[in-house]
Amino acid sequence: MKLVTFETARGPQAGALHAEGVIDLNRCDPALPQSVRGLLEAGPAVLERVRQLVVRPPADALVSQATLLAPIPDPRMVLSCGMNYREHLHEMNTPVPDTPTSFTKSVASIIGTGAAIRLPAANPDMVDWEGEFSVVIGRPCHQVSEAQALNFVAGYTIVNDVSARDWVAPFFGSEGRMDAIHTWEHNLLGKMLPTFCPMGPVLVTADEIADPGNLPIQTRVNGEVMQSSNTNDLVFGVATLISYYSRFYQLMPGDVITTGSPSGVGYGMKPKRFLRDGDVVEVEVQGIGILRNPVRR
Repeated sequence: MKLVTFETARGPQAGALHAEGVIDLNRCDPALPQSVRGLLEAGPAVLERVRQLVVRPPADALVSQATLLAPIPDPRMVLSCGMNYREHLHEMNTPVPDTPTSFTKSVASIIGTGAAIRLPAANPDMVDWEGEFSVVIGRPCHQVSEAQALNFVAGYTIVNDVSARDWVAPFFGSEGRMDAIHTWEHNLLGKMLPTFCPMGPVLVTADEIADPGNLPIQTRVNGEVMQSSNTNDLVFGVATLISYYSRFYQLMPGDVITTGSPSGVGYGMKPKRFLRDGDVVEVEVQGIGILRNPVRR
């Protein structure tokens, strides 16, 4: 089942993909929560009701032309894992970490497929792509084992962890160095800008992804392949990430965990390459679809 959030005159609404368009779930059953996060919070019985509607939706609930938003435009948290593909670590000349690294993306930076990534006026010249396979939590999750972790997954989506790489540059010392903590902090600030968290196009429920540890992932700019990898190159897999982060966080339904970016980011290229006004960046993960966003100055 592929859950979506789409735009209506009533505001953002939860829907599900169908061969003939998007099913407006609230039109099917006004008692259903109007958001995807609400559906997840409501639990298995409500999701089973949605599955039944997807099989036989009422004709008047089908929307043939729908503008998709991020599938979960209002998560409590987007928790991102950095430095988690072996080949990406190699291209960035970075050692393999002993434990997962993490940071949070600004929820205010979330946009859906089709919406424009805006190059920031102050730092427009080194905006980079980072396509990421991402996990959506389905029920409250704290201090769970790796063996239990996948039982807490609602499904999967795609995030582009857009990054303004030159945000760090003004903070380097005269010798081109500064201490690691400040470097990391300013690197993260370059990931928080408006529109820097494209997400979508759908949330695919966990039952449709047999093995999250073996999925092709590809990022293209104007049709040219930049990143091409597989989640089998992850240093820390989905179950490990959930178990590790749940030691510290109370993960909740709708929370999103991005699993890291493969090799092929613009900063790692020789010469370096970055997004420009008019570009179109696409991130595709097998079984989920294509997250496509134009770039505008």
